[in-house]
Amino acid sequence: MAFAATAISAAPTFGNATGFLRGGGDIRRLRMVSPRTGERIDTIYWIEGKYIREALNEITLFMRDWRTNETRGIDHRTIDIMAASHNLLNASEPYTLLSGYRSPKTNAMLRSRSGGVAKKSRHLVGEAADLRLGSRSVNQIYQAGVACGAGGVGRYSGSNFVHMDCGPVRSWGR
Repeated sequence: MAFAATAISAAPTFGNATGFLRGGGDIRRLRMVSPRTGERIDTIYWIEGKYIREALNEITLFMRDWRTNETRGIDHRTIDIMAASHNLLNASEPYTLLSGYRSPKTNAMLRSRSGGVAKKSRHLVGEAADLRLGSRSVNQIYQAGVACGAGGVGRYSGSNFVHMDCGPVRSWGR
């Protein structure tokens, strides 16, 4: 808990993740691992004001619905929020991706098993990710996401993950 307070208070305050990343230099990078597929990704997806289409495509493939192997383009705003939060946390390890894009079939199956899965989830349109970091608590990741001031950030302490999306600015969870 002390780390989150230190990291957040030391970070500059910006109106959104894109603004935060503008101050982060000329490149944007995203690192993740998938326990579901065993895959890893470490890619620079933005250089000097331009998104790199090939890198965004690589991220989309990585964040596919692993149950059905279906893809949907991942919104670059969600990627920016994820990268900005990771930068705020000053973490060297990659995110563990639990869920990125979800097909309608997967979302319906998860909804039938849990009341916490939204019928119109942003996962269905490639706008959300469920993430964890072994070196940071759910609360630390949540606080970094909230500090970006962009999108939705949900804290799921009981399941040990944080949800990030590029929807309206809001936060929830315990």
